[in-house]
Amino acid sequence: MMEALLELHGHSRRVGLVEWHPTTNNILFSAGYDYKVLIWNLDVGEPVKMIDCHSDVILCMSFNTDGSLLTTTCKDKKLRVIEPRSGRVLQEANCKNHRVNRVVFLGNMKRLLTTGVSRWNTRQIALWDQEDLSMPLIEEEIDGLSGLLFPFYDADTHMLYLAGKGDGNIRYYEISTEKPYLSYLMEFRSPAPQKGLGVMPKHGLDVSACEVFRFYKLVTLKGLIEPISMIVPRRSDSYQEDIYPMTPGTEPALTPDEWLGGINRDPVLMSLKEGYKKSPKMVFKAPIKEKKSVVVNGIDLLENVPPRTENELLRMFFRQQDEIRRLKEELAQKDIRIRQLQLELKNLRNSPKNC
Repeated sequence: MMEALLELHGHSRRVGLVEWHPTTNNILFSAGYDYKVLIWNLDVGEPVKMIDCHSDVILCMSFNTDGSLLTTTCKDKKLRVIEPRSGRVLQEANCKNHRVNRVVFLGNMKRLLTTGVSRWNTRQIALWDQEDLSMPLIEEEIDGLSGLLFPFYDADTHMLYLAGKGDGNIRYYEISTEKPYLSYLMEFRSPAPQKGLGVMPKHGLDVSACEVFRFYKLVTLKGLIEPISMIVPRRSDSYQEDIYPMTPGTEPALTPDEWLGGINRDPVLMSLKEGYKKSPKMVFKAPIKEKKSVVVNGIDLLENVPPRTENELLRMFFRQQDEIRRLKEELAQKDIRIRQLQLELKNLRNSPKNC
C-alpha cells in the first residue's frame, strides 16, 4: 500500500473528513476546511455534487441506513439534517446550551445522538428526533473531563458505545424507542488512554466466540493499536441468531448513476451464519500410566483431593453448582421429551386406524 489508486483534487483547503455512502458503490463524501462537502463519483474520479450550507469547519458527518439523509455537526454550533443530492437543509438546530461535536444516526429509529459540551463545560450526550430538532428529547451529562466523546452505534444490538479521547474506558448503553430511551449498562476499563478508535465491520467478527463488536484502539503513549472485543458471555456451541440478525453486507445496493438519479435503497443484508465455525476443542492425550490409589476408610484420597485454600474450595463449589445446574436442565429437557412421547403414544392409540 505504497501508491494511491486514485487522487482526488477539488477542495481549496485541507480535507478533514471522508465518509463512504452506506449503500452505493464508489460514492465518497469529503468535508474540508473550506466549509464544503464534495460528493465524488469514483467511477469517473470527479466531484459530482457540492454541499455548501456550512459557515464554519465541519466536525462530523453521519448517514442514515439507506443514505438518503446526511447529518453534520459544525463549529458554528449547529446540527443539520441534509438531503445530500440537492444539499437542501431539512432540519437545523442551534445548539447553544449543548455545543455539539460528534453525531451519529441511530439506525432506523429516526433518532440522532450527539456528543458535546454543556454550558457548565461538562461532557454531555443528547438524543434528537431527526424530524424535529427544535429541542433534544433528552440530555445526559457524562463527566467533567475535557476529551472529545466518540459515539459508536450498533444497529443490530441497539447498543451505543461512548469512548472519550484521552480516556481509558468505554461506556455502553442500550437504546430504545420508548422512555427513558437511554439505559446505561456498564463500562470497559483500561489504564492505557486512547487517542482514537476504529471499528471492525460486522462480517469480520468472530461469531463462534459471540463477539458483537470490536474496537481498534490507538494507544497514545505506546504507539500501538490494541484490539478490544465486546463478547456476550454464552456457553452454547450453536449459532446465536438473537445477537446476529441479518446485517448489511459487502455488496452495494445501488450504482452511482442510480443514486445520483434519485433512487434510495436499503443495504443488501447478509447472514453471519455462513461465517460461523464451531471452535475445535483441543484434546490433550496424556501418557498411559498405571493408576495408583491410596484408600482410607473406603475413600480414594488421590481421586478426592481436599481443597487446600479457601479459593480452591470456592472454585470447587462453583464447579459443582454449574454441574448441578447443567444436570437439572438436562433432566427438565428429558421430562419434556417424555411428556411429548406420552402424548404421541396416546394420540396413536386414539386414532381411528387403531379402533
